[in-house]
Amino acid sequence: MKRGERLHALSEMLRRSGAQGCTADRLASEFGVSVRTIKRDLDALENSGAPIWSRPGPGGGYGLAARSSLPPVSLTPAQAVALLAAVSAAPDAPYADLASAGIRKILDVLDPRTRKKADELARRVWVNTEPVPTRAVRSAIEEAMADQYVVRIQYSSRNGDKTTRDVEPVIFASTNGRWYLIGWCQLRNEMRWFLVTRIEQASVTRMRCTGHSIQEIGIPPAAAKSVHSAGE
Repeated sequence: MKRGERLHALSEMLRRSGAQGCTADRLASEFGVSVRTIKRDLDALENSGAPIWSRPGPGGGYGLAARSSLPPVSLTPAQAVALLAAVSAAPDAPYADLASAGIRKILDVLDPRTRKKADELARRVWVNTEPVPTRAVRSAIEEAMADQYVVRIQYSSRNGDKTTRDVEPVIFASTNGRWYLIGWCQLRNEMRWFLVTRIEQASVTRMRCTGHSIQEIGIPPAAAKSVHSAGE
């Protein structure tokens, strides 16, 4: 997760914690960073004007003064649950963490009656999903795709062989309920599909992608479309 995204998610977690607040240890564990990094992030948020409070001693921690950062949102309970279901059913989807944080922001500013009905309806929608890659893996491949940097991955094949590869990310694709990173594999010198759940480690390099295009992947199935065109 890039620092800007982490700062945003951190402020949202502090706001949701209310008067109880969160300890630095809990925040560090949630975001997979050191306590020292969390404290630097808290300082950065405070310097940017965020109303952060701190309470020392046992039972202490950090919090954010309650205030809405969104105008009133008009959603029906079913619309709210539809958003929750979509993200909950696809936790391995690209940028799912950010989508989840965005939905929580929307739910937080719903009027109490709608929020109560949405909560009641949400209890009637269940999902059973496969284990997802770690936050560190997802954040690395998401950052590499967004900024077009080469990502170094440790990949486990179907038969269990492990290889380390430098990949130039081109697209994320979902088919048959599974998400893939498709990119130019510098080890094999060709376009390859990597099942996201088999990426065991990932780190963003400082090497820029060389410009491989979506067209190099081939002709997509007739039913395939980008999420941009899906909303049109």
